[in-house]
Amino acid sequence: QVQLVESGGGLVQAGESLRLSCAASGSIFGINTMGWYRQAPGKQRELVAGITTGGSPNYADSVKGRFTISRDNAKNTVFLQMNSLKPEDTAVYYCNLKLFTSLNYWGQGTQVTVSS
Repeated sequence: QVQLVESGGGLVQAGESLRLSCAASGSIFGINTMGWYRQAPGKQRELVAGITTGGSPNYADSVKGRFTISRDNAKNTVFLQMNSLKPEDTAVYYCNLKLFTSLNYWGQGTQVTVSS
């Protein structure tokens, strides 16, 4: 069983920063990518950022230059540093882990609210 535990969400004002963390535990073999998705009310879940085991990141256009994803492979942990937050970044952020077997795991979600 794989568990993803997220932390770091909260309420901030526009322009401020937050750092999300997600630690994976359990029977984990062959991690492909770890990443973050978000879902705002009434909208579909969307990819925010992902990172491969080799450290190659990819970002949604809307967060490029503001968000940075990083990963500690030894601890199966992924981080999302979010700077210059905007009200449109408000959403529930979900950690995601993809294995090479195509199995897919999700965290419980953490709320990020950015006030204007």
